[in-house]
Amino acid sequence: MIEESSSIQGEKTNEASPNIAKTVLGFDFGTTRIGVAIGQNVTMSAHPLSPLKANEGIPNWDTIAKLVAEWEPDCFVVGLPLNMDGSENEMCQRARKFAKRLHGRYNRPYHMMDERLSSYDAKGQVIAQGGHRNFKENSVDGLAAQLIIETWFAEQTNQ
Repeated sequence: MIEESSSIQGEKTNEASPNIAKTVLGFDFGTTRIGVAIGQNVTMSAHPLSPLKANEGIPNWDTIAKLVAEWEPDCFVVGLPLNMDGSENEMCQRARKFAKRLHGRYNRPYHMMDERLSSYDAKGQVIAQGGHRNFKENSVDGLAAQLIIETWFAEQTNQ
């Protein structure tokens, strides 16, 4: 179990209360694509947006600025890609760095959410609905970001 300021499930990294957040912009961090979703705490649901292209994990910050301006999120939720045994890896460090940059650029709180199996679950949902299995061309990154937000909402109601 990892502790920064709170539990890993809804790991808080600043003082803002997650229960106050109304609109959440969520990210499934990746080195070539970053999944994005927007969520609303009243319905405790989210929906995927178009994924962002990334170059070694670096997104086009102007595109993110447009998303922030359009959706006006109260906070960010970034998936933390832990290993299956709960240990951290290099991608965890990169995802945290991305979250800190979001906070630094847009002055909004961020929360890290355990995202183990979110992409796997997203692919399973697409296959179950008869979708394409070529996930390089048919990204599930937005759906994974949606699952990250919805899991985070569920964790907030259990606290």
